[in-house]
Amino acid sequence: MAIAISTLAIQPEKVKPVKNIILMVTDGTSISAVSTARWLKVYRSGSAANPVTLNIDPWLCGYVRTCNSDAPIGDSAPTTSCYVTGHLSRSAYIATFPPYKGKDNIEPVDSTRAYAPMATILEAGRQLQGKALGMVFTCQYCHATPADCSAHYYNRGAEQLLADQTVHNGFDVVIGGGNYYLTPQSEAYLRSNGTNVYRNDLQAMRFDRSNKMWALYGDVDMDYDIDRNPDEQPSLAEMTRTAIDKLSKDKDGFFLLVEGSKVDWAAHANDPAGLPNEFLAFDEACGVALDFAQRDGNTVVIVVPDHGNSGFSFGRRDLGDYSRKSLDTLLGPVDKFKRTADGMEALINSQPFDSLRSLFKQYEGIDLTPEEYSLIINSKDYRQSPIPEEMRKSDKTSPLYSSYLSGIITKILTRYTPFAWTTGGHTGEDVFLAVYNPHNQRPLGYTTNVQLAHYIQKLWNMHGKMDTFTDQIFARHTDVFVGYDITITKSEEQNVWPVLTVTNPRNGNTLTAYAFSNIIEVNGKQEQLPSVVTYVDRNDMFYLPRNLADKLK
Repeated sequence: MAIAISTLAIQPEKVKPVKNIILMVTDGTSISAVSTARWLKVYRSGSAANPVTLNIDPWLCGYVRTCNSDAPIGDSAPTTSCYVTGHLSRSAYIATFPPYKGKDNIEPVDSTRAYAPMATILEAGRQLQGKALGMVFTCQYCHATPADCSAHYYNRGAEQLLADQTVHNGFDVVIGGGNYYLTPQSEAYLRSNGTNVYRNDLQAMRFDRSNKMWALYGDVDMDYDIDRNPDEQPSLAEMTRTAIDKLSKDKDGFFLLVEGSKVDWAAHANDPAGLPNEFLAFDEACGVALDFAQRDGNTVVIVVPDHGNSGFSFGRRDLGDYSRKSLDTLLGPVDKFKRTADGMEALINSQPFDSLRSLFKQYEGIDLTPEEYSLIINSKDYRQSPIPEEMRKSDKTSPLYSSYLSGIITKILTRYTPFAWTTGGHTGEDVFLAVYNPHNQRPLGYTTNVQLAHYIQKLWNMHGKMDTFTDQIFARHTDVFVGYDITITKSEEQNVWPVLTVTNPRNGNTLTAYAFSNIIEVNGKQEQLPSVVTYVDRNDMFYLPRNLADKLK
């Protein structure tokens, strides 16, 4: 009986559909990071009397096992892919079926689908139900988590082809980083489809009254929240509010991804200033989404990390009797941090050398020790150093040593905190789950990332239908065009993608499809498909809608 109750708690058999879904992914966030951010907010408020401190706190409801298809420690690409497709996949795979790995498979894997795209709940919602789509993030839009919701490929590092797919995959609102990846051709495509495009133009974003908008900041990623110039870049909360205001005008509803992208980046960097403050910025965005959902009454908000990161702990061995140390002793120094390590590096590199000590005091509350000072001025990355680069010699035996200036700064900051790290990589612990559902139908207790995906699918009556939809929009070109003349043209030029040309030998009709785009040509006349066409070099295969052969009859 206990098993049955647990199963029902995790996956309610009957989930009432809702109009809107907001999926909020705090990338690379371990439970210790959440606890620390909560305590920091308590410290700043001056009172621990109210146990509900974070915006997500009233809606916490369980834990999620997050993993790859063949490994317990997850990677951002397959983990968020799982939330939006319902299938596990391998490290680096973006919404793409994994190859068979035998006994290493955590769940059964269909070897016949290897490298094929997996349709996402976003694609299903837009094409089958007319939903509007939006994404908000602080990394580049072709980074793992946004790409999971907008593109398909087996290599997350192929960022330009992921970026091109995102442009052609029907998003109404995109706000985040990545100006470098938006080519003139992509910008022209967006504008030709009625989308306003803004680059590093905060005021234009704020005054835009359209329902279709891309607003990008920074060449690659946006700044960390505490490094951010509020006159140049919006907060994640403002970006979320802007996206909801636009998407909520769609009568059919919407799906919005909100990613706290750089919680993960701060964890990778072991940055004690970035980690808690970046999560608090994400939680403010959660507050915006939750406020909307409670007013709307037809929106589910799901808040979940994709995996843990860094083995971060609040407490470490060399603190001494830390169970007797006060909140002020532990977090007072952390509260003084006004720049991340990246932000501090940029600051001291932009100011004269004689301001080095005063800048650390002003922005980090730290009086540099002789050891700390020496490591900084001998760093190869410190452009203002009075020591010629060829004469710089760092003490590599120092526990604060790093070959990078930002690494030295993170170690300096950490020594003034109660924090510790075990790694600069991902970790395999379970992650928290918070859900607001207007019908109070929430996954409870312990669940898996696959089960959470099924819950999301049920919210739009798509559970059990996603594989069929995948087969409809991502069929192999060899299955679609049986008996036709097929040519694949490839270029040696960088970022020029393969082209598929198909001719019906009976009537001479010709179709041309362009990889990582939704544009085709039929007898020379251009059309736009509702889904992107993808190509995989490992099997030399295009994946495209199954009904395309009808255009050649």
